[in-house]
Amino acid sequence: MGKDTIADVITSIRNADMNRRGTVQISSTNITENIVKMLLREGFIENARKHREGGKFFLVLTLRYRRNRKKRSYKTSLNLKRISTPGLRIYSNYQQIPRILGGMGIVILSTSRGIMTDREARLERIGGEVLCYIW
Repeated sequence: MGKDTIADVITSIRNADMNRRGTVQISSTNITENIVKMLLREGFIENARKHREGGKFFLVLTLRYRRNRKKRSYKTSLNLKRISTPGLRIYSNYQQIPRILGGMGIVILSTSRGIMTDREARLERIGGEVLCYIW
């Protein structure tokens, strides 16, 4: 784990999804818990639970897959992209928040009222730091 915990979480989820692993274990912080809650609420992951191991807390995520009937293979259904990094912060007001795939994907923002999706930020008319895109 490096200094950028959000990028580490996104990379862990992306790697587990590409390798077709059913579960992934990530470190538990306030920001990662909020991101996982949004992924769970939007239907990108199936289940999340908190696990304690040796005095540290971890989140164990169960990933969601779509099964292809013809080829009997699993198709990855999760694409994540980190936007704002510690070296280059990207901010947006509520009018200029990008729409991912015409509204099919979500943008996760860090606002003054907490971490929220692009739809919630537009409804509350509040901007913030663009953390990542998920589609």
